[in-house]
Amino acid sequence: MKIPVYRPSLSGNEKRYVNECLDSTWISSKGEFISQFENAFAKFTGVEYATAVSNGTVALHLALVALGIGINDEVIVPSLTYVASVNAISYTGATPVFVDSLEETWQMDPESVRKCITKNTKAIMVVHLYGHACDMDRIMQLAREYNLYVIEDCAEAFGTLYKSKHVGTFGDIATFSFFGNKTITTGEGGMVLTKDDELIRRCKKLKGQGISNEHPYWHDVIGYNYRMTNICAAIGLAQLEQAEVILSKKHQLAETYSEFLQGTPLRLPPKQPEVKSSYWMYSVLLDAPNSRDQLIKYLASQEIETRPFFYPIHTLPMYNTTGKKFLVAESLGARGMNLPSWPDLTIRELEYISKAIKDFFS
Repeated sequence: MKIPVYRPSLSGNEKRYVNECLDSTWISSKGEFISQFENAFAKFTGVEYATAVSNGTVALHLALVALGIGINDEVIVPSLTYVASVNAISYTGATPVFVDSLEETWQMDPESVRKCITKNTKAIMVVHLYGHACDMDRIMQLAREYNLYVIEDCAEAFGTLYKSKHVGTFGDIATFSFFGNKTITTGEGGMVLTKDDELIRRCKKLKGQGISNEHPYWHDVIGYNYRMTNICAAIGLAQLEQAEVILSKKHQLAETYSEFLQGTPLRLPPKQPEVKSSYWMYSVLLDAPNSRDQLIKYLASQEIETRPFFYPIHTLPMYNTTGKKFLVAESLGARGMNLPSWPDLTIRELEYISKAIKDFFS
């Protein structure tokens, strides 16, 4: 029995809608599915405006550029994240300033954020990691106190709620990823959300090569080709139609894992009363890095694919420039791993995974 760490659920109208694109010949960045997907996504998350882009990384870059962030600016970001969060800051010429994480939630530490704010700080980039949510009350309080922008990186948190509101609805601007391993997918794709009509206007202009709204083929700013294709949007709309079903399966998956793994030395995903996690990945911690690595190797021998947590970005060669240590992020990165988490995993497969984990510890 070979079990991948993730597999998308494509059981809705994906084929039908893609065939409609092919039949109509609208396969590039124009077509009815793009606006339908944008409007449906905005409605699902509860934000006024959404614009679709070609992937989650360009969504982050577009959000930063739309906010006017650039050279001499600092953007505070957790070190424990996927590298795209930080790369997007670097693309603008701004300086990423790393902060540590909280042991109990794995999310960015608001107190660490406060200590890093300087006169050059322009924004806080919040990353809702592995389907959990950051402490948005404290983050937004800091942003108001110091007059900072807040960018929410929700690449791993579609369907995650904080105090009954979807993540991505708290800050100035938010981004999502629809890569093939995300809760809903377009193959490759992303989305930028905002409540600000001026910000969405800038994003739409910049993602389309900076073309003038008044004069066709007149470009009055340097823009980018960050548009989503109609085919990707068609897949996304079909996925969004199934979002509640997919999220329900993910919650059931997490409950079943937690039941089956009770009594093992694994530390199970964090739970907080104000957060409803989407469980993008079912993520666990071990007591020691060596144990984590041995378990990954053992499960691979049983044909069970897993993933370690991300390396903290401050440990990567291109960002390891200050010598600062972020002990919680380093510890979490070395001890954490993700178990197979696709929504259509069967009980038989979950039992097989759980038995293999118990056999490892026995």
